[in-house]
Amino acid sequence: MTSYTRQDVLRILQISSRQLQGWEKAGLIPAQQIYTFQDLRQLKTLRALREDSVSAASIRHSIVAMKSVAGLSNPLLEASLVRTGTRLAFRCEGTMVDPIRRQFLFDFERLDRDQGLPQPSPLRRPRGSNAQGVQESFLAAVQAEETGDKQRAAALYEEILARTPDYAPACINLGTIHFHLHQYGRAEELYRRATEADPGYVLAFFDLGNVLDELERPDESIAAYRQAVALAPHYADAHYNLALAFERKGERRAALRHWQAYLRLDRTGPWADHARGQIRALLGRERLAIAWRASRFVAPRKSIPALELVSPPPPAG
Repeated sequence: MTSYTRQDVLRILQISSRQLQGWEKAGLIPAQQIYTFQDLRQLKTLRALREDSVSAASIRHSIVAMKSVAGLSNPLLEASLVRTGTRLAFRCEGTMVDPIRRQFLFDFERLDRDQGLPQPSPLRRPRGSNAQGVQESFLAAVQAEETGDKQRAAALYEEILARTPDYAPACINLGTIHFHLHQYGRAEELYRRATEADPGYVLAFFDLGNVLDELERPDESIAAYRQAVALAPHYADAHYNLALAFERKGERRAALRHWQAYLRLDRTGPWADHARGQIRALLGRERLAIAWRASRFVAPRKSIPALELVSPPPPAG
């Protein structure tokens, strides 16, 4: 197997020694002296993400989450890190996974290449003797949903839940179909079932927060979003929705904290621009409120002596 020195890596990827050391210090890659071709390919992906303004913190959080949900010791080497919109995902054993949301993503690139469904993922497998059939049905339902056949997808999810009532991903996806049909009661029921079946399923609490928001139950919605943030502190969308929910309740300081948390995780794009605007507006209102609440006027301390009126001297005799 061909190997490369650190100097080879710097020359081939056209990066500086300082950049490489920075990635190592940030925990994005292990420090080493000899690299394989696979290492080189992953470093190229990492360079592209940084050039695309993905923060080192976002990459690191995704790597840590992937280690947790997939049991990988080094996700950058054992899986492929890709950007999907504003999020990061991994291709792992035939399936694309968003590790922070703990959600399967449909991999159209692989589908086009292989002309078939992705292989079942090792993550969140259903339990029982019919696990393989349930997983295959789930992936077929996802494919139907992505191609626009919502009716067939819903029927497949219903079949899955009839066989495996506690299969949380099917609860979530079927709940989302009902959500988009404005059938919020059924969506809430399915999302709650997902949270009970898998209390660590971040997306279940996030989606539950969304439907409770639509049902105008703000306190319950905030509680669900908070649970999503507790499970995944770097889940930007949950911070965004929490900020909106707190603003609607008039809790401006709580909203400000979550707008700021969102911007730390997602600095570019229209949602980041909106968050910045909300922060400016909230800070402006807060300054006005503080000034209005002052109990009494305090004159500014003078920095120069005050002028005194001096009588002119009498004329000479």
